[in-house]
Amino acid sequence: MTAGAGQPAFALSFDPRALTDLLQAPSDIRDLTLAYLQEVVNAQRFGLRLDGDLEGFRKLFVDSRKDWRVVYGVRPAPAESAHPKEIHVVAIRPRAGNDVYDEVGRRLGMTRRPLSARIHAARSRSPQLTTGTPVPRPGPPPTALPGLPRPAPNPAHHHTR
Repeated sequence: MTAGAGQPAFALSFDPRALTDLLQAPSDIRDLTLAYLQEVVNAQRFGLRLDGDLEGFRKLFVDSRKDWRVVYGVRPAPAESAHPKEIHVVAIRPRAGNDVYDEVGRRLGMTRRPLSARIHAARSRSPQLTTGTPVPRPGPPPTALPGLPRPAPNPAHHHTR
């Protein structure tokens, strides 16, 4: 998606609680967030894709220490918008303790903590472990079955009289 000179590629909307997040953030975080969101709306910056339960959303690192995150989604814009899609900001919060992702989950109505794809894979059971077919038991060694040749005796164990 390309935008003309100074022309935004996307509309911008905020979850009302994300606006509260922005107002409560330190002033340097507020300034950086607004500058980065302007670049996102102008299609000059794209956040990293989230996965797992938050697939379809993106995250922006706001500060150089990566302590603050902006989580947003790209969705169809309202019919009256001049743009076909909009950037919808869900949360602007510190990353510490996964606070931002927990809050995004709550704001999206998730009843449990959102999981990343990696955590989901680690917690899931391997399909090979749940096959339902009985595990074969080891049988007698092939030499014990009638009709099969037996191994030759070892001459070192042969006793002479």
